[in-house]
Amino acid sequence: MLIDLHAHQLVKGQFNQHEKWGPFWEGGLRIGDWKLGSKRQAPKHLDEMLERWQPGPRLAALDAAGIDKMVLSMPLHMVGYHYEREFAIRYAQTSNDSMAEFCAHHPDRFYFWAHAPLQDPVAAAAELERAVTELGAQGLMMGARNFGGREVYDPAFRPLWEKISELDCMVFVHGYNQSVTWGAKACDDPFDTTSIVGMNVDEALFYWWITNGGVLDEFPDLKFLITHGGGFVPFQLERFNATNKTMAPDSKNKKELLEYNPNFFYDLDIASPHMRKALVGEVGIEQVVYGDNFSGADNHEGDLTDDLDLAEADRDKVRFENALPLLKMPESKLSPAEIRGLKKTAAPAAG
Repeated sequence: MLIDLHAHQLVKGQFNQHEKWGPFWEGGLRIGDWKLGSKRQAPKHLDEMLERWQPGPRLAALDAAGIDKMVLSMPLHMVGYHYEREFAIRYAQTSNDSMAEFCAHHPDRFYFWAHAPLQDPVAAAAELERAVTELGAQGLMMGARNFGGREVYDPAFRPLWEKISELDCMVFVHGYNQSVTWGAKACDDPFDTTSIVGMNVDEALFYWWITNGGVLDEFPDLKFLITHGGGFVPFQLERFNATNKTMAPDSKNKKELLEYNPNFFYDLDIASPHMRKALVGEVGIEQVVYGDNFSGADNHEGDLTDDLDLAEADRDKVRFENALPLLKMPESKLSPAEIRGLKKTAAPAAG
């Protein structure tokens, strides 16, 4: 079995929701004054673009890639944490309803992370509860920083952490383009830096702030999946741990940062197989899940576990075993051998 936790999906309910912010499709994604940079040919019109994202073509793409189950999220460019509160709440509701409708076409293959209006933590907690308990969302999708001017260590987020702990669901962490919030200067982002480099930086900041901010001491059961291989986190863990003890006098964490490692999971969305091996070696096989930014700008060919030189049992952990209890899928009650014996619903995985 192969479960992909990092995959993006576009649905009609995400578009044309606001006269200023859209989001719009004009041969590419536009949100206010910001436009997504791309060198690839794209459909000019929204309906033409959405045809490629219908359940049939998407399921065929899963089968071709050998993926059994996929947890979808909207492209994080679209989260809109700078939107005015009332629209942000409506947009989250519409987006989640649309994602749930899409997943209902193949409920044993498609799942989704809920979008929430994180500029209002109380409203975000309410929408997350609705999405999980009524729509079947697997957990919360969140950008890595700048939630309407707040960061994750802000005490205002306490109601959200309480709700996540109550629901016992996972948090999918993915950076987003800070330039979306720049207004008329939104296009002054040379080389798409806030996306290509900035997302990794923001993901590292998320880790640093949520550990130093003491959030995990008050809510020790929170579980975070940091995408793009954790940004820069796994490659700086020892330095973060050391400097937290020698600097950062305002930090509130009660334990060494390395002791929070069980709270963090990382996907394999790293282009270099050498770095993927380093990730597994640094954080441990139990903290790695499968995610490849399916349909994103740096989507990968083939199975990302093929060249990690893992024993079959460890490969199974990355491909599905670690994810099942985190996502509370029915298969979590089965043994790996029983899961391998199931009749596959998708084409055989590459490798």
